[in-house]
Amino acid sequence: MPDKKWYVLNNPDEIDSPALLIYKERVASNIRTMVQIVGDPKRLAPHVKTHKIAEIVKMQLDAGITKFKCATIAEAEMLSEAGAKNILLAYQLNFAKAKRFISLIKNYPEIDFSSLVDNLDSAKMLNDLFQKENLKANIFIDVNDGMNRTGITAGEQLIDLFKKIQQMPNVIFHGLHVYDGHIRDADFETRKQNCQKEFEKLNAVKEQIKQVSNLPEVKIIAGGTPTFTVHALNKNVDCSPGTCLLWDYGYDQLLAEQPFEFAAVLFTRIISKPAPGLITTDLGHKSVAAENPIDKRIFFMNLKNYEVKSQSEEHLVIKVKDWENWNVGDALYGVPYHICPTVALYDEAVIVENGNVIDNWNVVARRKRITF
Repeated sequence: MPDKKWYVLNNPDEIDSPALLIYKERVASNIRTMVQIVGDPKRLAPHVKTHKIAEIVKMQLDAGITKFKCATIAEAEMLSEAGAKNILLAYQLNFAKAKRFISLIKNYPEIDFSSLVDNLDSAKMLNDLFQKENLKANIFIDVNDGMNRTGITAGEQLIDLFKKIQQMPNVIFHGLHVYDGHIRDADFETRKQNCQKEFEKLNAVKEQIKQVSNLPEVKIIAGGTPTFTVHALNKNVDCSPGTCLLWDYGYDQLLAEQPFEFAAVLFTRIISKPAPGLITTDLGHKSVAAENPIDKRIFFMNLKNYEVKSQSEEHLVIKVKDWENWNVGDALYGVPYHICPTVALYDEAVIVENGNVIDNWNVVARRKRITF
């Protein structure tokens, strides 16, 4: 990090704390890097779960990216309003969610929507619902390649599911989807080897599908941020990283080969000095993702030799060695270890350019429901 003070605001008194700061020029840089890694924006289907912000989607659209991935109906609606052309709701739908999805599809007939399926009952439910609406349900079969979170194992069961889906008049097979989030080796070559080993099974199933269906090609959407740099090497795969738009301290420590920049920072202030050696900030559980151990939630860039001692809903207590140098009201700037759930805690992001606060962007898709 050549400039240690890139994150410091010129006008900190203009905003309350805690606040989510997003540095617009750094988001733009990360988008450029993402495109450079994959070689062609047409091979990208970035996940929006990290930022949930329409303005960031528009920045990606300006970079030539038209396909996106999301996890909620609200995110899909945000993408639709922002101008996305192709939206994969990377989630298997229950009956109620499928009805909401149909309402969204009917409102944006020009957009290519799809969702995930990993079992016959879900496919039948979609076929029946979409048939009643005189619509086609575009689906990707979700593949479990070892993460054991969702999906069907690559093999005969998947081929059987594919054959049965092909017989459904209102369900249209669009390809295979795989999320290999369990492959997180720090060493790139090890991560690459493990990823490609699992992918061999997927390629075998892909060839079987082509044989039994006479399809000329089978689209594959694969990976998140950890395996992005692996899947980018395979020209026949669309990549769906998400965290790299904003980046976080967890991935920065883990994925040394990925040249993304911190584009989101938490702005917090010292609100008390309750005892010698201790400072308290206004960065509680409700302002930074707290699923990690207490020492792996936030990395403060302008604080040295510190130890996070405790955290509650609205307070974070830190032990510091230079206690006398800090005053109530002083600002701290920290990078979350996990940015995705952190962003979801904020109604809006404060937008920074050249050190100045220039705007506020709605984190509109943090909601469970917007309209549909």
